[in-house]
Amino acid sequence: MDRKHRVEISYQDPMERIKNFDEVCLGYTREEAILEAKRCLKCKNPKCVLMCPVSIDIPLFISHIENEDFDLAYKVLREYSSLPGVCGRVCPQEDQCESTCILGEKYEPIAIGKLERFAADYGLDNNIEDIEVKESNKKKVAVIGSGPAGISCAGELAKLGFSVKIFEALHRPGGVLVYGIPEFRLPKEDIVDVEIQKLLDLGVEIETNTVVGRTINIEDLFDEGYDAIFIGSGAGSPLFLNIPGENLNGVYSANEYLTRSNLMGAYKKNSQTPIKVGDHVVVVGGGNVAMDAARTARRFGSKVSVLYRRTKDELPAREEEIENAMEEGIEFIYLSRPLEIIGNEGGEVEKIKCIKMKLTDADESGRRTPRDLPDTEFYIDTDMVILALGTNPNPLIPSTTEGLSSDKKMRIIVNEEGKTSLKRVYAGGDNVTGSATVILAMEAGKNAAKEIYKSLMKEEV
Repeated sequence: MDRKHRVEISYQDPMERIKNFDEVCLGYTREEAILEAKRCLKCKNPKCVLMCPVSIDIPLFISHIENEDFDLAYKVLREYSSLPGVCGRVCPQEDQCESTCILGEKYEPIAIGKLERFAADYGLDNNIEDIEVKESNKKKVAVIGSGPAGISCAGELAKLGFSVKIFEALHRPGGVLVYGIPEFRLPKEDIVDVEIQKLLDLGVEIETNTVVGRTINIEDLFDEGYDAIFIGSGAGSPLFLNIPGENLNGVYSANEYLTRSNLMGAYKKNSQTPIKVGDHVVVVGGGNVAMDAARTARRFGSKVSVLYRRTKDELPAREEEIENAMEEGIEFIYLSRPLEIIGNEGGEVEKIKCIKMKLTDADESGRRTPRDLPDTEFYIDTDMVILALGTNPNPLIPSTTEGLSSDKKMRIIVNEEGKTSLKRVYAGGDNVTGSATVILAMEAGKNAAKEIYKSLMKEEV
């Protein structure tokens, strides 16, 4: 067998996929997954496990795939992760588990993420019974937010015998999984909804349309008899450039644009959700959200350019997403930033004024800073601009909860155990760290669940 190279995985043809919102990566077939699993060295001291934020026993689930025990592979994943189908698609394995794969020191590392997706999909498609729930311990925990951190925390606590209820501000659970990540990367009905149903099957309740800090507050939850509270409300407040023209018609934050397309279903045929379709869309930013916005606009039929102030080498988005975007005909304009968005007499976007930049020499940390190049202004004709500049937590919960400490960006302050300044109140995920990855939010939720268990049950998990 060939240990040097990964088993290739199939993708939709780029010129076909820009006409639909179907999943781009088609995943491994049964035979392909077995072949890839056979490449694994089954290390005695697997570094990949140490690099996994939720500590999945990676060699074990891969060995089950190799032995064609796909149900056992799925059960191993579910023992450690509440969202294996999600993580197999959107987790940056190349920077975590796969980056320390021993095989990768000489050859291509094991495709851990693609194998996780295969095993997860097998388990979901075959409705494998996977989790045993401990007898009720009569303790109640409230979880605020049904994104990755909240789902992870709720799932772990439910398995340990807690009565758990999630309070979600939107009309549909899932958080960033349903409003932020496009269908072509993460199918909602086939993956997200099914994994949330697994959470409900554990006995977790979800109450939607409940805005904590408005319709209910932290004190109310304690009055209702909850023994502890976990805040996993994410970071959904978009950042802006504060340049002239940001209020023109045709300027979106990536959050609003993706929410309209994903959560509100604008991507569906015959959808009634209003969304602007630009002839030429300029996306400002270089992260995964920028790629999601750019690739979504491309599927609506727009010509798309991504404006980024550093070079291709510094793009923070996943390499796979960058490659997919390039294959789909998206233009990248590097070492440039916008100075002004210019509109016509009707208040519609007409062009964007930019300036060229250069990178300074690396500082002590190795980081190179972009600086404007004088007299290099240029214009791009565009009728739509999407700003994908990152997000901060919504200030609602910190500003309405007396005694809850937060920083200037309204990120909730916690200690190493995830405890906030309030007794029996924990927090984790993007509302603590700022915008980060799904798997890091899951890690925070899982760790908080352990601390809640230890605090309420007076013993280690």
